[in-house]
Amino acid sequence: MRHRKAGRKLGRTSSHRKAMMRNLVTSLLEHEKVTTTDAKAKELRGVADKMITLGKRGTLHARRQALSFIRDNRVTKKVFEELSSRYTERAGGYTRVIKIGNRNGDNALLSMIELMPEEKKKSAKKKKSIKKEKAAN
Repeated sequence: MRHRKAGRKLGRTSSHRKAMMRNLVTSLLEHEKVTTTDAKAKELRGVADKMITLGKRGTLHARRQALSFIRDNRVTKKVFEELSSRYTERAGGYTRVIKIGNRNGDNALLSMIELMPEEKKKSAKKKKSIKKEKAAN
């Protein structure tokens, strides 16, 4: 029984699994979209969200923690400058997993994991003009 055993093993040793997650999260944060198997995408969600949360924290300690996991310095810089400002209002859930279908070779379930787009802020002027129009009618 696997009670209280969190995470998927993905058929790999722990060192291989850690290296794969490091490469996947680096690719996801660099390209903002990655196609992989469904199980890997679901495991990647938590790791990617953690890296963006570190970027939002913005401290030197958080930057060093991110650098110890992300493989590329340019990607870490992107997380701390671009992505942290994109998700200031969002409290988690920075990624989404979209199921694509099955792979031809081995029929594995494929999914695309991508970063959520920036939310468009609704201006107060639009709300006021809508209220005025309703009052006029």
